Amino acid sequence: MSRSFEELMNQFSSCRKKVLSVACAQDEPVLEAVKEAHEKGIVDAILVGDEAGIRSIGTKIGMNLNEYQIIDEKDPKEAAHHAVSLVHDGKADMYMKGILPTKDFLKSVLDKEAGLRKNKVLSHVVVFEIPGIDHLLFLSDVAFIPYPTLDDKKEMIRYCVEIANACGVDNPKVAPLAAVEVVNPKMPATVEAEQLHEANEAGELTGCVVDGPLSLDIALYEQAAIEKGAQDRPCAGKSDILIFPDIHAGNITYKAIQHMVPGVKAGCILTGTAAPVILTSRSDTKDVKVNSICLAAILSEHQKNH
Repeated sequence: MSRSFEELMNQFSSCRKKVLSVACAQDEPVLEAVKEAHEKGIVDAILVGDEAGIRSIGTKIGMNLNEYQIIDEKDPKEAAHHAVSLVHDGKADMYMKGILPTKDFLKSVLDKEAGLRKNKVLSHVVVFEIPGIDHLLFLSDVAFIPYPTLDDKKEMIRYCVEIANACGVDNPKVAPLAAVEVVNPKMPATVEAEQLHEANEAGELTGCVVDGPLSLDIALYEQAAIEKGAQDRPCAGKSDILIFPDIHAGNITYKAIQHMVPGVKAGCILTGTAAPVILTSRSDTKDVKVNSICLAAILSEHQKNH
């Protein structure tokens, strides 16, 4: 089981390099991340976008552009269509957003002819390495589904379990979160959390242990569970996967961890697609983008083998 992004990268070292297709690649942080991932032996890359811009930035950051395929396409929407088609047609393994609006990137992902949509539900997963927690945490959904339904949450759990498995976590512990750890009919998040637990018990959600509702402190910290008398809960203090009741709770938690916890590391991936999709924010650091590429590569390898 990998407990850090460094271990994930070491885990991938024995695998074949993946081919990454980047839409609108003329962006310095993106090219810096691609360069580092390439140098670490994780990916080769096809850079689609404004060739002059790509070459200018590449030269500035010391990128050996002879090691990359560059496809000149100045129109952002056409660049995205071309880049996603490479993955759709099996010429690349993974798809990454460069410098184009998220809505245009997602349109290319959802394109009926050349896109990558596999399931009805798409979801965003963040993987955190947090100092003081001895394992990776998988969070969903913090950026994509505003108000997930019960069925959405079931899919979110299935996606997170697959990513956790790819990272070497067998039978991950899943905590559907709420403000409290008891069911209250006036708090729908607690009711749905119990229903997710029941779906797990009934064999509808497999390959994991679902224990909800749980408050965040009980899900992550054994001492909090002891103090609240919840130490016998199966996921208390040991949760691998956190499922948020809505995008507000997820996004606020994500940003609080990302910006307020010293030494935290993160990677992001869009799930429910036929191939891994890397959807990061322009405000994300180069390291987040490198970690996201690594995460996508490991998921791609896992999907190939399963």
